[in-house]
Amino acid sequence: MYNSDMPTRAELPSTARLLRSTGIALVTASALLVTVVLPSEYGIDPTGVGSALNLTEMGEIKMQLAEEAEQDAAINAANRTVVPSGTEGVNRSVEQNAAELPSVAPVAPPPPPSVPDEQSSLLRSLTGLLISPAAAQAAEMREDEMTITLEPGEGAEIKLTMVEGEVAAFAWAVSEGGAVNYDTHGDGGGQSISYEKGRSVASDQGQLTAAFRGKHGWFWRNRGDETVSLTIRTSGTYTAIERLV
Repeated sequence: MYNSDMPTRAELPSTARLLRSTGIALVTASALLVTVVLPSEYGIDPTGVGSALNLTEMGEIKMQLAEEAEQDAAINAANRTVVPSGTEGVNRSVEQNAAELPSVAPVAPPPPPSVPDEQSSLLRSLTGLLISPAAAQAAEMREDEMTITLEPGEGAEIKLTMVEGEVAAFAWAVSEGGAVNYDTHGDGGGQSISYEKGRSVASDQGQLTAAFRGKHGWFWRNRGDETVSLTIRTSGTYTAIERLV
């Protein structure tokens, strides 16, 4: 069997050479940590290189998403308490609430299509479904409006109690100049789903279709530096609307 020759002492790197190589490696790793890793992963940019390379914004987004995921998990794990409806304006008439809205663009569910049957037209516009008069009597239509205030960094969650396949029309908007991050999602019966997410959004509207029986709605977080007011209007045959904390 052939054995390779052992290197001589003269062929081995000197201590000074080893120290120099180790120092170069440490300096290189430190430079990469400060200029690339910290900005892109944590949004920390002490040198300004991360901003120049558009890495700092990436890190800030990652940190925001991680923080929101932790807070959402804490909300789901904790016992949820319902804010009394009287304090949040649940089940008040649209006319009564209109006078109390902040100075934002009006929000409302999509307008009804023009069809002969007035009752069927209303149900279609509010729930997205054309149902029979008998079913309309069993399903009680409702319209709700709620206004909440979000301090910088604060989050809030509003949910509708819905059955599978039920549809609710919605529209929400924040006060002028404001924007929020949001997550439209649902949970119930051991199931959970995320319908849509957005960052720095001032308003949204459409229809929310329940994927299963449970609570479905929105979680908002104010990532700005100013306090904002958010108003949401909903219409449909859902059985309850609640603010969950």
